[in-house]
Amino acid sequence: MARYTGPQWKISRRLRYSTLETGKELGKRPYPPGQHGQRRGKPSEYALQLQEKQKVRHTYGVNERQFKKIFNEAHRMKGRHGENFLFLLESRLDNLVYRAGFAKTRRQARQLVNHGHFRVDGKSIDIPSYRVRVGQKVELKDRAKDFEFIKENLESTDERLGYIDYDDENKAFTYTRFPERSEILTDIKENFVVEFYNR
Repeated sequence: MARYTGPQWKISRRLRYSTLETGKELGKRPYPPGQHGQRRGKPSEYALQLQEKQKVRHTYGVNERQFKKIFNEAHRMKGRHGENFLFLLESRLDNLVYRAGFAKTRRQARQLVNHGHFRVDGKSIDIPSYRVRVGQKVELKDRAKDFEFIKENLESTDERLGYIDYDDENKAFTYTRFPERSEILTDIKENFVVEFYNR
């Protein structure tokens, strides 16, 4: 299945969950789109599991094949399967660029990475799914430091999560540790995702 490139707000309304993590999508119409959006019956257990999986997948903008691959990788790690899965998704380069404030959305962050505007430990990386390891430094290339929209994004970022050590002078950040579960996607029930794939 190819990556979804349609309207993000429509997906958020269908899932009743803000995949952009702003809540704006559900502000005026907090019900699914379509003629019968407000007349939905009680969802089955399978539907709830599928919905939770889709919430995570669309939040990180990952296609189904990549999603399942990361899920299987998380199964081989020590600790809780669902939490490890979220931590691996959070370690993607495009996501960390978004979390650091260089981009307003993950889609914008993915485009910035695709265009080769970042270095990881001094090496140019243009793969959004690149897994950043704890301790690695990600820096914006000199040619992109003058981009007005990046400056505006950085200036509008009030605070960053605890696992990102941001260096404003060099327009860089270090991924200091795996996030804590309480820091990311607090409304997500990752055990439903595990149950969906293990059913």
